[in-house]
Formats: sequence, structure tokens, C-alpha cells
Amino acid sequence: MELVVVSRALDWFRQALKDFEHARRSIELGDYEWACLAAHQAAEKAVKALYQKLGIEVWGHSISRLLENLPEGLKPSNELIDIAKELDKHYIITRYPNAYPEGAPMDYYTKSEAERVVEYARRVIEFCRSKVL
Repeated sequence: MELVVVSRALDWFRQALKDFEHARRSIELGDYEWACLAAHQAAEKAVKALYQKLGIEVWGHSISRLLENLPEGLKPSNELIDIAKELDKHYIITRYPNAYPEGAPMDYYTKSEAERVVEYARRVIEFCRSKVL
């Protein structure tokens, strides 16, 4: 009997889009740290959708590393990898007060930063969309 692996690419991509909408709504609510975390999650899931489409299972949360490790011919521009590095910075510090000398993440995030990070997630998602759908 042959083992058949079902692609979950569309599931991953749909969840990326849902997380992206959460990021956008978080800006409207003034939850800027959550907007940045949701933006990271949206971009990460979009990249994982691309790997699923390729039939490759990946682990980890570094969007930039995931993009850098794509097969030749699918690797994005250095500019997009730099954008992913910015997104990577928001994976932990958006959630934990001990990432700062005092205060909580909500004390450090701004609307303009959240808007920039959400835009970066949109760019990663669009890169992946053209290859997943």
C-alpha cells in the first residue's frame, strides 16, 4: 500500500489570511503589540503554506530562515528576506514583559510600528500567494 500525503497548503494559507486580518483589527483596537505578533504569525503561516505546496514539512518560527532555505528558483529577493528579519524580531518580545528592562510589551509598541510590520507581513503573504494558489 502506498502512503499518500495530503497537502495542507490551502489550510495554512487560509489561516495566514485570518491571522493577517487579526493583525489589522488589532491596530484599530490599539493593541499594537498583538498586531505585530499576529503579523508575524500570518507571514510564518504563509511561508509554511508554500512549503506544504512543495510537499516539504518544516519546523521553526524564523520567517527569514524559512525564506532563505527555499529551493533555488523560489527564493525571494534580499529585500523580502530583510523584511522577514524585521518580522522575526516580533515573535517573542511582543508577548513577554521580561524582554524589556521594565514595563510590558504594550508600553513599547506604537501605531506606526504596527502599521509597518503589518505591511511587511502583507508583502510576505503576497510573495507566497503567487506560489500557493
